[in-house]
Amino acid sequence: MKNKKVVFSEAWKVEVLQDNHFNPKLSANEVLLKKRYTLISPGTELACLSGNESWFSMPTVPGYSAVSEIIETGIDVKDFNVGDVVFHYGTHSEYEVAKVDGVFLKVPDGIDLTWVPFVRMATVAMTSIRVSNIELGDMVMVTGLGLIGNMASQLAALQGASVIGIDLSQQRLEIARECGVEHVLAGNADVKEKVRGITTDRGVSTLIEATGVPSVSLDHVSSVGKYGEVILLGSPRGACEANVTDLLNRIHLNDLGCISFKGAHEWRYPLMPDVFVKHSLVRNSRIVFKLMQQKKIKIEPLISHILLPDEAPSAYEGLRNKKDEYSGVLYKWQ
Repeated sequence: MKNKKVVFSEAWKVEVLQDNHFNPKLSANEVLLKKRYTLISPGTELACLSGNESWFSMPTVPGYSAVSEIIETGIDVKDFNVGDVVFHYGTHSEYEVAKVDGVFLKVPDGIDLTWVPFVRMATVAMTSIRVSNIELGDMVMVTGLGLIGNMASQLAALQGASVIGIDLSQQRLEIARECGVEHVLAGNADVKEKVRGITTDRGVSTLIEATGVPSVSLDHVSSVGKYGEVILLGSPRGACEANVTDLLNRIHLNDLGCISFKGAHEWRYPLMPDVFVKHSLVRNSRIVFKLMQQKKIKIEPLISHILLPDEAPSAYEGLRNKKDEYSGVLYKWQ
């Protein structure tokens, strides 16, 4: 069997390779999958491609969100059959062997298969809502309207908030409008004044920082109202020099807001449902599927490209240097 795969071979080098001798042996609870679509996670995968992520060694096949068809099952697999189409945390390869536990879910009826890999983006974003104090009628600001920030904006609105979305890219702002974000603002010099106007000088109750650029949360913390919160959704990367005393005083002093900072890394919740923990990645994934079925979240505006795997080098080049053109990039494997 031949298995095509996208490989990060070294920093900023993407190759499409083919294993001509792929002959997997399944263990009892494993299945062999043939991919339908995989989705690039721009923030994580570009960080890995840069060579600056210590946990990601090269050469490696990247990717972590896929929809696939089961073509063979292990002898102990009972709940899945050949021909089932499933969502799982899969890599950018044509075939893959996977265990049937964890986030490994049959795709419900009525969902476009190009939407399915976006479940992972939505559950990443959902963590910011889970850890927040967002309630009906709150004002929420989201900085960074890429896939994760856009999803966080949509989910915050479903939570009952009025959302202000901020980004430097006009295309991302337009996509956010298509997805129903109430207020979209370009991240220019007068954005803080506009936020004050929208919030009638009260500030937002929650700031969800989705860019991962450390200076962004520092720049916008002054837009957070008293006893508000800053949710770190995007993984902070890169150096940043700042007056730490000023930041700590905003957290500590009543007159400066007593603002809380919270981390929203997706892995703070368990993989599988647990009677002692309300939330899990499996539960969150099932909730997103239901939202998709009910058309309560919008996916179609997020898809900018559906490419063949052979186009992988241009896909990452576009995501890196043409952010107004490339956003949600899927590989089509059939």
